[in-house]
Amino acid sequence: MVQKVVTTYVDDLTGEESEEIGTHTVLIDGAGVELDLSSRSYDQLLEALSPYLNAKGARRVRGSITNGSAARGKRQPATPSGRQDTAEIRAWARENGYEVNNRGRVPATVREAYAKAN
Repeated sequence: MVQKVVTTYVDDLTGEESEEIGTHTVLIDGAGVELDLSSRSYDQLLEALSPYLNAKGARRVRGSITNGSAARGKRQPATPSGRQDTAEIRAWARENGYEVNNRGRVPATVREAYAKAN
């Protein structure tokens, strides 16, 4: 008997199917949710949170969260606009033997390797 398993990825915000869905964690006061979002929905989330993430007194939190408050996804903002330069990351990845698509979300492993190298 032959079985075919089909996995469908669905954006939690829009309900749209896409092959380029990423899982993102949002934590506030130590409680959080995981959201499966397309790049477009994730960018909308970052835009909505941008005033808070880029506030003058905001401090970046990494690792485990204690009694502080934080809102973050797996992808960390690296530019004042709140997004890393994906074109630069893709170029670096190709030069260093990583396989990346021309469009869509850059895999977290590639972003992490880029961050460590730079």
